[in-house]
Amino acid sequence: MTINKEVEQLRIAHLGFIQGAINRMASNSFLLKGWTITIFTALFAFAAKDTKVEFVYICYPPVFIFWWLDAFFLYQERLFRKLYDQVAQDANYIPNYSMSRAHFEKVGSLSFLSSLLSKTLLGFYLPILFVLVAVNIIIKFL
Repeated sequence: MTINKEVEQLRIAHLGFIQGAINRMASNSFLLKGWTITIFTALFAFAAKDTKVEFVYICYPPVFIFWWLDAFFLYQERLFRKLYDQVAQDANYIPNYSMSRAHFEKVGSLSFLSSLLSKTLLGFYLPILFVLVAVNIIIKFL
């Protein structure tokens, strides 16, 4: 086996490690969305049952916390994707199995804020917040 084939196998193994991290970040994001919906509907049901605005107020912190966590995982996933691209595109790359993403942070459009305000997260969390505000207003005027 030549050195080039050995290096290529090492690169493929390194890419597999990075892909595993990307998959974990995506899985965590998916789970957070599920927990957001679960907690939101449960607290929302309590608010509707007793028509108490306090239950609606309790819904706000979990939504914002899950939004922040979801943005964190999306940001990490984007960083890992940049690392993956770098390892995959550089034919002369000799793997050291580093998973460091520090040199990709705050590069161009890649920032935590851009992840927090991404279309996918805004499209998921803003409708939930809109419903919370609407229900809050409706319950106050009942």
